[in-house]
Amino acid sequence: MEAVLEPQTETKHYYHISEVAKMLNMTVPNLRFWESQFDILKPKKNKRGDRFFTRQDLEYLKVIHHLLKEKGYTIEGARKKLKQNPHDMIDKVAVIEKLKEMRGFLASLKEYLDRPQQVSD
Repeated sequence: MEAVLEPQTETKHYYHISEVAKMLNMTVPNLRFWESQFDILKPKKNKRGDRFFTRQDLEYLKVIHHLLKEKGYTIEGARKKLKQNPHDMIDKVAVIEKLKEMRGFLASLKEYLDRPQQVSD
């Protein structure tokens, strides 16, 4: 499954862990595990220990998701890849997401154009 961020995420500064899990189509325990494995993730915590992720954390999570789920990297391999140049990886993942959106649009356009046209009298 691909990670999808909804347009509303552009305006918020912090996202509760349950929101992030829903956006990335993941479970909260999985996000907590990734937090423990990737030191690049540093969500803020309130007095109760609730985690709140920044927009930057979301970008890192999308990269981690891409490396682990789509590219098949191990945790250690993903860690090494992220340490090389995390900002390049963020840019690459953003381009991949845009290309997937365009592919989806083109597929739906093709489907629409391939439908038999109704002739009106």
